[in-house]
Amino acid sequence: MLEDLRRDFQRSWPQILAIAIGCLGTLNTGFQYAWTSPYIIQITKDKIDYHISEDEAAYFAIIPPLAMMLTCPASSYLTKIIGPKKGFLLTTIPNLLNWILIATAEQAYVFYIARFFVGVSDGIMFTSFPAYIGEISTPKVRGTFGNGPTLAIYLGEFLINLLGMYLDAKQSSYVCSTVPVLFGILFPLMPESPYYLLTKGREEDARKSLKWFRRKQDIEEPFQQLKADVERQMSEKGTWKELLLVRSNRKALIGGLFLRLSQQFSGLQVFAVYTLYIFEKAGTNLNPRMSTIVFVAIVLILNSISCCTSEYLGRKRAYIISLAVCTLFLWIIGIYFCIDQFQPQIDLSFFQWLPLAGLICYTIFASFGISIIPSLMLGELFSASIKSKGLSVLVVALGAGTTTMYYLFYFFNSTYGMYFPFIFFAVCSTISTALSNWLVPETKGMTLEQIQQSLSKKKSETTS
Repeated sequence: MLEDLRRDFQRSWPQILAIAIGCLGTLNTGFQYAWTSPYIIQITKDKIDYHISEDEAAYFAIIPPLAMMLTCPASSYLTKIIGPKKGFLLTTIPNLLNWILIATAEQAYVFYIARFFVGVSDGIMFTSFPAYIGEISTPKVRGTFGNGPTLAIYLGEFLINLLGMYLDAKQSSYVCSTVPVLFGILFPLMPESPYYLLTKGREEDARKSLKWFRRKQDIEEPFQQLKADVERQMSEKGTWKELLLVRSNRKALIGGLFLRLSQQFSGLQVFAVYTLYIFEKAGTNLNPRMSTIVFVAIVLILNSISCCTSEYLGRKRAYIISLAVCTLFLWIIGIYFCIDQFQPQIDLSFFQWLPLAGLICYTIFASFGISIIPSLMLGELFSASIKSKGLSVLVVALGAGTTTMYYLFYFFNSTYGMYFPFIFFAVCSTISTALSNWLVPETKGMTLEQIQQSLSKKKSETTS
């Protein structure tokens, strides 16, 4: 068995290395996602270096997904033209601009510009890196290491919360800016996707790329199979009309949209952005900053050890189980905040640990499902001819969903109280759980071509 594992690693380490280096880019995404958690409170309380109110700072979380949604069609088209590798590499520029602006910002509008660049970077990253992973890796590597970008995001969220305990916004921006620089130096050393090279007719370059990623000289058989798959997929016109009219494209689009929107409407990303804020508003006797560090650390650990769970259970079953149990804990936390607000005569001092414990339990079951599967499947669902259009729609949906959730969380909390957003997320997740069995496709252990063939089958053919 150990010998088999050694041989597998020898054949697949170039794919793993490319994913790992690419994860430097999503590590920076994690910094940017969770940057608001420690620094919104720090900046609004600092009346010497900044004069920014809570209402002005609330837009720090809303601007990136809005910018991602607005710029995604252009970034998707650009990635289609220059390739997923070069497209992803372009994120170095807006990422560096973001940290430079934060290091020099004193007024709210400078932070707004910085956060706009975050959205631009996210729009490029979500349309390029998932496609790159899907196209360079075998099904086994993709199933085991395809959630690496998500783990890197969680690591970034943990580190930025940790930095927030010791460094101010300016100091942390200097530290964080080293990551996109390192990414910009190392990622150009990786080959371009052989899929993309074949779509451009660059067969010799595609052969070299495939040899490097498969770690073998005799790649004629997999190369010819890959070439046939790409030719079949590229024979489709790949128009916006076909995105809706071709069965496989339509099912991929519906499944991808459902995964992204159900993930956002479960509150997953809101908890990452407003973690410290939630614990401060909970009024517990636990230190809010330490609670945040513990929570994000547990998120990172659980997502790391659950990397093989979705491969064992299958994408669909893992997502349904994850979403169903997370829904239960959302109801529990929402009811706690509801009792705390409307029944002050009830002594909840013994249960002040419940918001932290509830979010940790939520994280345990989110770690193998709703946290990782939407991103993991992003590069799997669409054929080569329609991938750029399909991914652009999903990224726009991600931006719209995230923007809506950030705004609704802030609005519901400020208008009705902390209980309301949790009850809202619980209701949405209950509905999503009921729909998951029909809308989530299964892609476990399949090549990209096999996924397309599976999506093109009618339900009667699939079940027979």
